[in-house]
Formats: sequence, structure tokens, C-alpha cells
Amino acid sequence: MEIQEALKWTDDLIFAKTGKHLDSLQRAILEGTWEFRGYKDIADNYHCSPDHVRKMASELWELLSDLFGEDVKKKNVRSLVENKVFSYFNNGVQIGNHINVCSDLYNNPKTTKERSHSSSNESQPRHDLSEAPEYNNCLYNRTDELTTLKQWILTENSRIVTITGLSGIGKTTLARQLVEQIRDNFDCILWRTHRKFPTLNALKTNLIEFFSPTHKSENPSIINDVDSGYSILDDLRSHRCLIILDDFQDTLTPRQFVGNYLPEYENYGKLLTEIGRAPHNSCLLLLSWEQPIEIANLETENRYCKTLQLQGLGQAATQLLAERKLTDQQKWPELIQRYSGNPLWLNIIASTIKDLFNDRVEQFLSYKTLFLGDIEPLIKQHYQRLSEAEQLLMLWLANQDQTVNILSKPIEFSSDTDFLRAIQSLKKRGLIQQARNNKESYWSLEPVIKEYVKTQSSSHSKR
Repeated sequence: MEIQEALKWTDDLIFAKTGKHLDSLQRAILEGTWEFRGYKDIADNYHCSPDHVRKMASELWELLSDLFGEDVKKKNVRSLVENKVFSYFNNGVQIGNHINVCSDLYNNPKTTKERSHSSSNESQPRHDLSEAPEYNNCLYNRTDELTTLKQWILTENSRIVTITGLSGIGKTTLARQLVEQIRDNFDCILWRTHRKFPTLNALKTNLIEFFSPTHKSENPSIINDVDSGYSILDDLRSHRCLIILDDFQDTLTPRQFVGNYLPEYENYGKLLTEIGRAPHNSCLLLLSWEQPIEIANLETENRYCKTLQLQGLGQAATQLLAERKLTDQQKWPELIQRYSGNPLWLNIIASTIKDLFNDRVEQFLSYKTLFLGDIEPLIKQHYQRLSEAEQLLMLWLANQDQTVNILSKPIEFSSDTDFLRAIQSLKKRGLIQQARNNKESYWSLEPVIKEYVKTQSSSHSKR
């Protein structure tokens, strides 16, 4: 008997009895057990702990034992399911001491098809991940971040969660992993990227088309008129939805302090404020290089908005270097520190080390100048978004030999307001690092950022 047939039969049986379908972990457990895999193997494939799989499997075996009227265990579930299915189709027998809840389904194929179609329309979740990246189970030790995000979304019911960080730091990969682990908790999931929507109205229209097909059929003009009285909040309240919006920085105006929206997105701040303040059980997950002002303000007002500023991998990046088969393992910590544990930067530099230094990290590090190579265009994208005041402050920080006290305002800034706004804006962009000592704030640049800014200054001075 094929595994998919067994899963379908078991799912129908459980739904007929409980009104609930198998969730993704239960399906993974059944499929893994069917193929004689251990709980650890199942846990590795599902990206959770073996103890959690073991606990969920025990609950599933208990449920099936109740339905079958027999003691179901991991070692006998396959044979029991195959026997029950055979009995259904050939003898129409009951399950143990229980009524054969599915006998009418299998005695009448037409009824089976109709009921299955009806139940799937009514209860199956709607997940559109067509614009999400391909799921890759290779995530470099982001367990703490995943735990935090799940706590915010599933336990604290946060309405807006923002993941910020430089390009290449792993925001999208982390979000994709998160969605895979929490998808069974939502009726509707939609992943979209702002780069495909030139205006806020275009984005709203797309959301309406996905979340409100009933509105569309009842009032077709709503798709062409997002101000017709329809509110996205209506759908966020009627269903538990998870909306992932990537590349949020594309809605913000470059060469200004963080927070000013492009004209075609000018009302976005109002929408975020409405979603953050209004009661509902859905969640908007934003992925961005920069933190919007409205999100920062909402965080100070209530507990329903959270921001995770994603940092580098730290020493966990050794896994990445090992996969690239670099040598001189004793030098890996220095390499990771130089490139701030950013997985994309490290992958780029690893390619350089393999191409030019025959995998030898020590030889590469013998050059005292921090090499940027193909990282430079990535930093350029961030640098070009900065205001003149921010670029001035970055240049000043790049020429400091140590961290700088926030009270040490450079003479280039005649206005205290411009100086503090520049620091605040750079912090929202994740381009400066903050440290605290004796209740005072100190600021500095990551080595890669510092080298890029100094290189830019040098090239301009030569012109």
C-alpha cells in the first residue's frame, strides 16, 4: 500500500471522528514511521527536537488506539493501517468496539468525493508561498531567533513582527524556516515581496484578491477600488492570517533619514498603525533592511509589535566554513570576526579564498587590508540610501581608532538635532554598532562597513 493512500485514509478517519485533519508534523511522523525511520531522523527532517516528535507521536498513537480499539505503537501502526484499509474495502467491518465512522464514505465513492471536496473547501488552509524562496533546511544555528519569533507570534499574538538586518544576514532564510514550523497555526498564509508592487494600492489589491475571494465575487468593483470601504482588518479578524512582506525598504525614500515613504506608498504608515493597534489574531511579518518609524513607535505603545534586529552568526559560522572545506581551522574565528559572521559575506570571501589561496585561510589573513571584493556592491546598495548627514557621520566614525562616546559630536555637525537624527537613522538601518558601558552609549562601525567607507573617501579625494 502506498504511503499517500495510507495518509489519506488515516486523515479521513481522524477528520470524521474529530473534525480535524492531520497537521504537518503528524503527517511527517506517519510517513517516517511508514518508511521505518527513527524519531531522530523524523525530527531532523522536520527541524524540531526528537523529544517533541516523540511526544507528538505518543499522542497520535493514543488517538489511533482509541479509533482502532487496539493498542497502536510505532512498530505496528503500518500493519494495523494496512489491515484496516483492507477490511474497509472488502468486509466493511467495524474498528474494534467502535462504530465504523467511515463505512459510508467507502461504500459510496460519489459521496466520498463530494464530502471530501466539501470538507477541503471549508477547512483546508490557504497557503500561497509562490513568491517565497525555495525551502532549504540548512539554517546555521538560528535556534534562539526561531524560539523568540515563535514566542512573539504564537504565544504573545504579536500583530506585527519586523526582522531587520543588512542584506545577506539571513532575514529571508530565517523567515522561510519560521513559516515552515508555524504554518499549521494559520488559516491563511501569503508571502509577497514589495519589489513586485509599484504602489501601495497594487499591494492592497493583491491582498484583497487572495484573502477575500468572497468580497471579490460579491462586489467585483472592490478589486479596482481599494477605498470602497473594504478593510484588510476584516480578513485579519475573520481568519488567522500570516502575511510575510519582504524587501520593505523598497517603500522608503532613499537619501533621506529612515522613515519617509515614497509618494506611491505615502499611506503605508497609517496602514501599519491600524494593523498594530486594532485587535485581531493575525500577524504581519515584515522583512527589511531598515526599521520603519511607525514600528518603532508602536513598540513603545504596546506589546503587540516586536522587532528582531538580526545579527551575524558568530562562531556558529564555522559550520559554513567547514562546508566550504576551508583549511587552517584555528584561523576561522578571526575570519568570522572580520566579516561580522554575515553568512553571505563569508560565502563570498570563502570563494575568494578557494580561488586565490587554495583554501588556505591563514594565507588570506596574512594580508592586513580587509579585502571586500564582491562584497563591495552589496554595501554600496546600503550606502547609496544614506542622507548627506548620515554619510558624513559614517566617514567620521570610519576614521576613529576606537568606539566613540555619543557625547563626542564631530565638529562637522553644527546642529545637535542633525547629529542625533543621523545616529538614530543609522541605527535603524543597522549600519552602526552600539555598546554600553557605565550607562553611556558608544558607537562604531563593523570592519567591512568601515573599510568600505574609508575606500569611498579615498577614491573621492583622488578625483
